Amino acid sequence: MVNRYETVGFCGASDKIKLSYYSTHMWEEPIISGTNGSGTIFFSNCNLRCMFCQNKKISIDNYGKEISNKRFQDIILELQEKEVHNINLVTPTIYVPQIVYNIQKIKDKIKIPIIYNTSSYENTDTIKLLNNTIDIYLADFKYFNNELGEKYSNCKNYFDVASKSIDEMYKQVGKFKIKDNLIVKGLIVRILVLPGEIEDSIKILNYLYSKYKDNIIISIMNQYTPIEVYKYSNLNRKVSEEEYNKVIDYACDIGIKHAFIQEGDTQEESFIPNFDISIL
Repeated sequence: MVNRYETVGFCGASDKIKLSYYSTHMWEEPIISGTNGSGTIFFSNCNLRCMFCQNKKISIDNYGKEISNKRFQDIILELQEKEVHNINLVTPTIYVPQIVYNIQKIKDKIKIPIIYNTSSYENTDTIKLLNNTIDIYLADFKYFNNELGEKYSNCKNYFDVASKSIDEMYKQVGKFKIKDNLIVKGLIVRILVLPGEIEDSIKILNYLYSKYKDNIIISIMNQYTPIEVYKYSNLNRKVSEEEYNKVIDYACDIGIKHAFIQEGDTQEESFIPNFDISIL
């Protein structure tokens, strides 16, 4: 552990909020993006090192700009004025104390749900700090097998940590609630199907449905896109239609009712945001 008032740690962050971009975003799940879009705020730096990260520029390469608390508050309210359906905090884990402080400062002015869009690799104590601040958790579940977490994301205990943090998220928000075709409260868990690793995705599906039944929404994603040449050959290709269909078929077979699947051109680099700090 480090004192971020004095230095930076593994994640690369100091005690200041650092952003890379914010915008109206139309490419989240339909119940998030709706017709007006999601007001996304992209934080810089990350506590994971996923070798296939599409946002490497901001997560690992430290791209971004430190901003004041007042500026962060203004960005939230600016996005709300654009009539987005929600405020979507993307990779926010390492800034939780600042996020809670700033949202509470303007809580009476915020009229739309706050989304916490996370890798889920965080302590439950961190999630507990967010109670009564976050309305919707949009949580990755990257790996069931801890060995895959170590292999691809440089962490030895991903499942152990993520399963506990997701459980704390669910305890806070409970069964999801939909109003006018938009989610206003609840938990969505994303599973990114990796090429050659569909058995792990199937194990995650089984775990989630056994534990939470139809009280959460699961998003099964096929959008994995290699952006460089990796040392593991399976990561140098996209997920095949056959692989993806096997995961979807399994979800149907075990009775999952509330799930999103992806179709069309989701495996494209054009879906990676054009991060721009000039607007900050």
